[in-house]
Formats: sequence, C-alpha cells, structure tokens
Amino acid sequence: MKSPAHRTRDIERQAGYLKPEHCAPPPPRSSSGTMWFIRDGCGIACGIITWFLVFYAEFVVVFVLLLPAKNIAYSLFNGVIFNGLAFLALASHARAMCTDPGAVPKGNATKEFIESLQLKPGQVVYKCPKCCSIKPDRAHHCSVCKRCIKKMDHHCPWVNNCVGENNQKYFVLFTMYIALISFHALVMAAFHFVFCFEEDWTKCSNFSPPATVILLILLCFEGLLFLIFTAVMFGTQVHSICTDETGIEQLKKEERRWAKRSKWMNMKVVFGHPFSIAWLSPFATPDHGKADVYQYIV
Repeated sequence: MKSPAHRTRDIERQAGYLKPEHCAPPPPRSSSGTMWFIRDGCGIACGIITWFLVFYAEFVVVFVLLLPAKNIAYSLFNGVIFNGLAFLALASHARAMCTDPGAVPKGNATKEFIESLQLKPGQVVYKCPKCCSIKPDRAHHCSVCKRCIKKMDHHCPWVNNCVGENNQKYFVLFTMYIALISFHALVMAAFHFVFCFEEDWTKCSNFSPPATVILLILLCFEGLLFLIFTAVMFGTQVHSICTDETGIEQLKKEERRWAKRSKWMNMKVVFGHPFSIAWLSPFATPDHGKADVYQYIV
C-alpha cells in the first residue's frame, strides 16, 4: 500500500495535474534595471523603524558619548568604527530589501513552457496553484511577496522581503553589522556611565543630566534588544547555510533531495567563490563560480 506522499507524487506525474490551460500567459518581463520592492504596509513600516533606530543610535553615540569626551583619539577611533559599521548595516539592509530574493517567473506554467521543458516520462514537476508557476526544487510560495522564491528561508518584515537564494548574503551581513554596532554602543554607554558617575554630570554631556540619562537608557535598551535578536538570527542563518537547509525546510522537516556539500562550500554558494574580503561587503554581488555547480542535483 502506498503512502499519501507516494500517491501525491503519482498524481503529479500525470500530465493533466498541471492544468496548463488554467494559466494565463506570463506577464511581460520587466527590464533588468527595475528595482525589486515589495509594497507591503507592515514591511515598509518595519523598514522605516529600522532606519530610524539606527539613526537614533547614531545621534546618541555622536552627540552624547563621543563629542563631549575629552580624549580626541578615543572619540575619533570609536566614531570611525561605529559610523563605518552603521553605514555597512544600512547598506546591507537596503540590498536585502531591494534585491530579488530568487523569485520564480510568474505564470510560466503554460502549455508552451511545459512542452519546452521536454520532460521525460515519469519526471516530476511541481506547479504552484497560487502564482501559476513551475516550481523548482526547494522553492516555496510567499503569501506576502505573492511569488515562489528559490531556497526561501523566511519572509522578514524588518527587511520587507523574503530571504532567499539571491539576497541571503545581505541579510546575514545586516544581522552581523547590527549586532556589532549594538555591542559597540553598549560598551561605550557603559564607559560613559562610569565616567559620569566619577565626574560632574554637567561636564560629561552637552545635554542636561536628566536628558542624558534618558537618552542613554533608551540607547542601552535598544542596543541590548537588537544585540540579542540579531545575534541569534545571525547564528541561525549561519547554521542554516552550513547545513544547507532553509528555515522552512527545517520547520517542515522536508526530505533531503539535493546534493550534500561541505560546510565551506555551502558558505561559498551564499557569499561567493572564492573566499575574499568581498564576503563582508554588501556592495559585492556573490560570484558563485565553481560553487554553483554543487547547488542542486539535476
């Protein structure tokens, strides 16, 4: 007796299951220069909040922690590091938000396209009934993006986009840089508190003592919250990359049907081949090179 999964696969092997006549022709392909952007109110609001919180941290760090400091070298050193990391964090956020995560062409499950695949007898193909697309292996449909996304890990409202095959690098960099500036801000705030307790509060800030305390408390609360959240997310993403198993695949406990690679090769698939300083840059598009041939079992 066959299991439900096997019965489903037998149905999927039938040509009539795809029902290509129910699919309209795919929409015209937009130019390559068109920016990817999801028009979701919640995601847009979360993205604006993210940038606002980073700019708030910038304001407190520069005008409360660094400018009043008597040691110019201390202010310059920490200012360059914090502002540099904050810039990379925002750049990574923008790339994660505005990069196509790996969307499958919408409405390509037409009779003409299916015939062009030249499927062998018994070969299994999957059709998404929601966006009428032929789904590649490991693709999942996102109800927010309204598209099937290759190697979709999850939809993140904070970047107003899915995290998928093409933008996972930028999302990982975003979580890493946010965690770093959060930790850096907490360390500087701790030193400032110690300094202000030993000195007159009016001399350690350009603001009044009550305003200084409120600004620092809010900065510490924001820094601690984002440090925990992004550090956990960063670790989760790195683990998913090394095991070559997305968050959805782990949640659904899907059967592994793709090639197994080493952890280092899995990192190269996401960040680019070969290893270079470009791994840390949100401006460098990953060059998969030799790593790409290991991506899927054909």
